[in-house]
Amino acid sequence: MTSTTRIPKAELTGLYGAVVKRMSRKMLGEVAEPVEVTWHNRKVLNFSFTVGRKVQKWDRCDQNLKSFAHMAVASLVGCSFCLDFGYFQARNEGLDLTKAREVPRWRESDVFTPLERDVMEYAEAMTQTPPTVTDGMSARLLEQLGAPALVELTAFVAVANLMTRTNTAFGIESQGFSAACGLEPLALRSTT
Repeated sequence: MTSTTRIPKAELTGLYGAVVKRMSRKMLGEVAEPVEVTWHNRKVLNFSFTVGRKVQKWDRCDQNLKSFAHMAVASLVGCSFCLDFGYFQARNEGLDLTKAREVPRWRESDVFTPLERDVMEYAEAMTQTPPTVTDGMSARLLEQLGAPALVELTAFVAVANLMTRTNTAFGIESQGFSAACGLEPLALRSTT
């Protein structure tokens, strides 16, 4: 799949470009468009890579919950790239694919636990402008997850907002990663 981005994709050049291309193709089968667009400013690209690597090391909150939270943010913001990549990544990390594909319509789906619903509600509330997080949401998650996991989840949702909003502003759309590895299509977000 090829889309037209609002900032033209750059050619990844030099030794660093060759390494980035090789790693991206190994992980994804092709170079991700956010990398090609961000290549115009290597400091921003390196920041994105650094944040991504550091976030992957966080381990106080369940990976499934963080995955669902990121996909809920992506669905609300409208980042088809992040939804597709999140679904693809869930497969590669051995997460629950039945649930991952249902995130865009989590309110109507019957596959999620009450905790998972609370996490996605919290992620969406953080994503609203202005945020609509309530004391009740925080208290429920604090009781169920504990303070370290809630701090991690909150920071993870903030990073998800950074990535999804950046990709959306750049005009980056799904590259079909999930389709390329034979995953069922994502559920469509309900309009209600």
